[in-house]
Amino acid sequence: MDQVFIRGLLVDAVIGVYAWEREIRQSLLIDLEMDWDIRAAAAGDDLAATLDYAAVCQRVHDYTAASSFQLIESLAERLAALLLEEFSIPRLRLRITKPGAVAEAQGGVGVSIERSRR
Repeated sequence: MDQVFIRGLLVDAVIGVYAWEREIRQSLLIDLEMDWDIRAAAAGDDLAATLDYAAVCQRVHDYTAASSFQLIESLAERLAALLLEEFSIPRLRLRITKPGAVAEAQGGVGVSIERSRR
C-alpha cells in the first residue's frame, strides 16, 4: 500500500498530569504515516483523488491545539480515531513526541500507535 506521510508537525497543546502542566502550553511533534492508494490521483494529477496532507495537517493542528489531555496516549487514540473517520484512511501510524518531558531524553519521549478502520 502507498503512504502519505507527515513528519514533525509542531503543535502547542495543554498536555500533562502535573498542575503546572495544566497551566501552560507545551510543544508536541506529530508524525503520521497514512495508507492511501495514490494511483488515481497520480493518473489524473487530481488533488480530489488523493489524501490532502494540508487538510490533514490543519485538522491535526486544530484538534490538538484545542485539546487538554493529561496523557499523550489519550491524545494519540482520539486523534487516530478522528483521522481514520474524517478522512476515510484505511490504516495509519501515529507518533507523538513530547520534547523536553525528560531532560536526559534528547530526542524526546512519546508514543507510537498503529490503527485501522473497522
